[in-house]
Amino acid sequence: MDIEFNKNEDQNKQLLFQLQKKLETVKLGGGKARIAKEHEKGKLTARERINYLIDTDSEFLEIGALAADGMYQEEGGCPSAGVVTGIGYVSGRMCMIVANDATVKAGAWFPMTAKKNLRAQEIAMENRLPIIYLVDSAGVFLPMQNDIFPDKEHFGRQFRNNAKMSSMGIIQVAAIMGSCVAGGAYLPIMSDEAMIVDKTGSIFLAGSYLVKAAIGESVDNETLGGATTHCEISGVTDNKYETDQACLDAIKNIFDKIGHFEKAGFDRAEPKKPLKKEEELYGIFPTDRVKPYDMQEVISRLVDESAFEEYKKDYGKTLICATARIDGWAVGIIANQRKIVKTKKGEMQMGGVIYSDAADKAARFIMNCNQRKIPLVFLQDVSGFMVGSKAEHGGIIKDGAKMVNAMANSVVPKFTIIIGNSYGAGNYAMCGKAYDPRLIFSWPTAQMAVMSGASAAKTLLQIKVSALKKSGKEISPEEENKLLQEITDKYNEELSPYYAAARLWVDGVIDPLETRKVISMGIEAANHSPITEKFNVGVIQT
Repeated sequence: MDIEFNKNEDQNKQLLFQLQKKLETVKLGGGKARIAKEHEKGKLTARERINYLIDTDSEFLEIGALAADGMYQEEGGCPSAGVVTGIGYVSGRMCMIVANDATVKAGAWFPMTAKKNLRAQEIAMENRLPIIYLVDSAGVFLPMQNDIFPDKEHFGRQFRNNAKMSSMGIIQVAAIMGSCVAGGAYLPIMSDEAMIVDKTGSIFLAGSYLVKAAIGESVDNETLGGATTHCEISGVTDNKYETDQACLDAIKNIFDKIGHFEKAGFDRAEPKKPLKKEEELYGIFPTDRVKPYDMQEVISRLVDESAFEEYKKDYGKTLICATARIDGWAVGIIANQRKIVKTKKGEMQMGGVIYSDAADKAARFIMNCNQRKIPLVFLQDVSGFMVGSKAEHGGIIKDGAKMVNAMANSVVPKFTIIIGNSYGAGNYAMCGKAYDPRLIFSWPTAQMAVMSGASAAKTLLQIKVSALKKSGKEISPEEENKLLQEITDKYNEELSPYYAAARLWVDGVIDPLETRKVISMGIEAANHSPITEKFNVGVIQT
């Protein structure tokens, strides 16, 4: 192996170590002391409940593990946004699981908690996956109620989704395993079946303190809304169970008897490993975001038997379009080529940039995949579209619009992995979050923003200096350099994949070796939802 390979490998493994340490911390939720308190009450934690619920030795694909990372520090933080969500298997059935983490602010809802819950419901709705709610929450975090309660994408949207999913025939099962108060009480009761754990589970629109304040009645919480009350008097809940484990066993029994689903019909052959070593991704992929590399070498370590068939391989070479299999599933891959390429006309094209010919090719390839019912996988390392008079005169906007149109109107499921840069309109054309990828994940090397850190910092500096001059202030070269550094540092922080994951612009940050698992489980989930919409791109920009 050459020096460059070894250097890349060392740097990528350091980034991976940072990711693993971050995830270890996040998985402790509110910390060891809070976990011990839950155990003293006879309760399992959110993650222990999920581990008990899912099938032994089965895969679990966590969604939003890093949500709210570094946010709400003045409130003591909110690891994983106080809720654990992901796709797993219960009694052999793939499903979405949503579990409130009572070790984090008693499971109270922060703004990002609402966003994460809605993302989990969105994935369940798009893929028609059954959904399990493990409820243990003190309700809305009142100091932030104005950012959680009233708007379209806030707290109330989840109950709208409960109703919509029910009408769509999507199975919803809920277990009340702790507090369940106020508006949050509607979530389990709008599910198909609501079970409750005796003594630790409770559900009411208003707790004993609020009841006393509102109507003067003195009543304890157990009498007000405990398991006996709701299973034997009100009939609000269906069955009560002595322990968390017994309640989770009941969910397993429900899922054991669910009827089989109608499939979308995506093609799957026998899964095979890549012939080239997947671990070599660490050495091939540079952490320096300006260095070139051959994307074909990356693809060959992600696809079965390292085999893929390129579409128009000698045309529009800054985008690779290819069909292949990933864990047996047929896929259409659109990936940014990062090495410099030469056209037949003798023009040198920069890697990571989308030119007119590449956009034109990709649009046609996307249409072909829709015609053939092949899911799309986007591997993003994109600096943007080509700029300048030559590109503008050549109609780059028209060709870019064609690609965006075909991608946005696709009816086959789309999956996006951001492995490097994700800048500007390149993020859009390569199926960024705004374009409804079924799943979108980043590698630790990803950077997402409207433009690169260096370009943005220089632009922002010019604006700042110009504003200072207008107000009659001249700054020295030293002050200008200091200002540039401050702007660069702030912008670079916002470029981080963790910044994006904290805000759920991506579903998570993963080890590159998990890429095949994400795509495979994503297509398996999508196969639960038959395509009913006709592929129609509307007016194409010719």
